[in-house]
Amino acid sequence: MIISENKKYVMNTYSRYPITLIEGKGTKVWDDKGNVYLDFVAGIAVNSLGHCHPALVDAIKNQSEKLIHCSNLYWNENQIELAKIIAENSFGDRVFFANSGAEANEGAIKLARKYASLKYGDKRYKVISAKNSFHGRTFGALTATGQEKYHKGFGPLLSGFKYVPFNDIDALYEAIDDEVCAIMLEVVQGEGGIHEATPEYIKVAREICDENDILFIIDEVQTGIGRTGKLFGYEHYGVTPDIMTLAKGLGGGFPIGAIVAKEDKSVFSPGDHASTFGGNPLACAAGIAVMNEITKEGFLDSVAQKGEYFRRKLKNLKEKYSVIKEVRGKGLMIGCQMDMEEASDIVTKAMEKGLLINCISHNVLRFVPPLTVTEEEIDTAIIILEDVLHEMGF
Repeated sequence: MIISENKKYVMNTYSRYPITLIEGKGTKVWDDKGNVYLDFVAGIAVNSLGHCHPALVDAIKNQSEKLIHCSNLYWNENQIELAKIIAENSFGDRVFFANSGAEANEGAIKLARKYASLKYGDKRYKVISAKNSFHGRTFGALTATGQEKYHKGFGPLLSGFKYVPFNDIDALYEAIDDEVCAIMLEVVQGEGGIHEATPEYIKVAREICDENDILFIIDEVQTGIGRTGKLFGYEHYGVTPDIMTLAKGLGGGFPIGAIVAKEDKSVFSPGDHASTFGGNPLACAAGIAVMNEITKEGFLDSVAQKGEYFRRKLKNLKEKYSVIKEVRGKGLMIGCQMDMEEASDIVTKAMEKGLLINCISHNVLRFVPPLTVTEEEIDTAIIILEDVLHEMGF
């Protein structure tokens, strides 16, 4: 009934698996038939504290009984507190709150253009992004996304964007001209297949931006909030951006996005940008709860250790099954590239055995479990994955 009514009333924008999830606790979810699954998708790297974490539930419950929404015509304490927590734990000075990663990226593009406009007039407006990137589905974010498969059927796209091969330093230099206002990159390409930027690439991108007085935007929608074993992905590289974008894990499951910028790059004035729901008291209460948990002593070290443990287990599996071509990633953002054109059958068979994972770029298995996952749960996932590979004859 649920599936048939969904097909009748909900727009057909997702290829869904044939299960209906109704409850979650920690790293586990249950469907409407009573089946239990180990969730290594985590809402696509969203449920950073797992399902229904007590601190998050309490924060949402308590705030919902006080004030859910008041608009940005007025001050609200939660918005100020969350902005302060983010700023004090990052390079940033100012924060703008939105509702999603795409919205945050749209705002970051606007901010870069506004900065360039104030300094140089309207001649600097182009944004350089990487091929194989993913920045969202709204038109600015979609155009910044360097994957043609997402563009198909939606042309003409917006003007003012250039694409360069990821990790190609020469291509970055060649793309610079006097019309560019920003370089926008992910330090780990998420939807593109879990590809890491090299340290030299990020270092040179920062240098190019400094040399040309253009802004360096890092899209931390998927890598941020502890996912890579550090609070923000850029911390692995020894450089700081001018702007970063956040979403996904920031609300632990509650929708929230953010633009974070250095003081001298935070050039929006009243009327330049806005969001009706952005930074509402309820969303910010969720964000505060998540940030307070993730910044506790030892939490991020644990994420890094569990990520290393998980990759080591997957590499051990690779020694037994040659169909596993490569294991890559940082922290608990892990990709397992398979030596096959399409790996979706592995996802389906793992689900039948009680493990939820997903497939990106056709043949990359993505593992983004809650940051609270245990080594024992990782072991269970490995056992299920090995069972699947064995039964499929690999």
